[in-house]
Amino acid sequence: MSRLVVLGSVNADHVLRVPHFPRPGETLHGHDYAVIAGGKGANQAVAAVRCGADVAFIASVGDDAYGQNIRQSYAQEGMNVSAVKVQANTPTGIAMIQVTDQGENSIALSAEANAALTAEAITADLAKIADADYLLMQLETPMCGIEKAAFHAKAAKTHVVLNPAPAAPLSDALLAAVDIITPNETEAQSLTGIAVTDTTSAQAASDVLHEKGVGIVLITLGKQGVWLSKQGEQAGQLIPGFRVDAVDTTAAGDTFNGALVTGLIEGQTLYQAIRFAHAAAALSVTQRGAQTSIPSRANVEAFLAHQDA
Repeated sequence: MSRLVVLGSVNADHVLRVPHFPRPGETLHGHDYAVIAGGKGANQAVAAVRCGADVAFIASVGDDAYGQNIRQSYAQEGMNVSAVKVQANTPTGIAMIQVTDQGENSIALSAEANAALTAEAITADLAKIADADYLLMQLETPMCGIEKAAFHAKAAKTHVVLNPAPAAPLSDALLAAVDIITPNETEAQSLTGIAVTDTTSAQAASDVLHEKGVGIVLITLGKQGVWLSKQGEQAGQLIPGFRVDAVDTTAAGDTFNGALVTGLIEGQTLYQAIRFAHAAAALSVTQRGAQTSIPSRANVEAFLAHQDA
């Protein structure tokens, strides 16, 4: 059995560095074009594996060369890929990513093979979910598959962690099955209708999610850190991140989520797991690309040791 099951997307990230995001009608000269392994599900699975977790990945790739190669690559990382399905006559999902000289990114997606990860498609994988300690998901694959996995996990007492990205409407039934939710400010506003601009509004948004049954809310607030709120506790707390010089923020949130769940599986307290995840995310933004930027466990521990010195 794998202690963590990640269900989510696999993409080929087409990355172009640009001086700034183009305005409508503007043509820019970019540079350093590259095709890099990505997709929120894959990024989070890779982050968890590199941080030391035992991971099974439920995903869908195309039968193109990229899909075949990335499946082999994940197996070499130490991931259980028996539930990574290969779709005939279908390309692997793609993401078109622009990264500015300031390290910000803009992303356009096409689901392609990811669209095949439906409720019916994951039926054979439900036993893996029931046997796991944690199920980690995002929103780049069909909602029917996400809901089926969450409901099955909840019934089996597998902890459900949902990174609600990219922002999308979620049913109250799905939210009631989620143990930990990790939106950013935009996603939190989409889910609750509350504009998250500071810790007060972050707590107000957290309260709405608690009312819908989510036990633990972690709202990522960019450079400020993460707002942590637990159901039944009067006040949440801000857990600051680490300051680094950002080169590319593409996989920061995914690295945070994969590292967070790894820490929790290992028995770290929620505070310790968030700090561990902050360190992994901070390291990721100092390198370019998605999975190419995700650090190893040794690098995360060395970074934390340096911060504590």
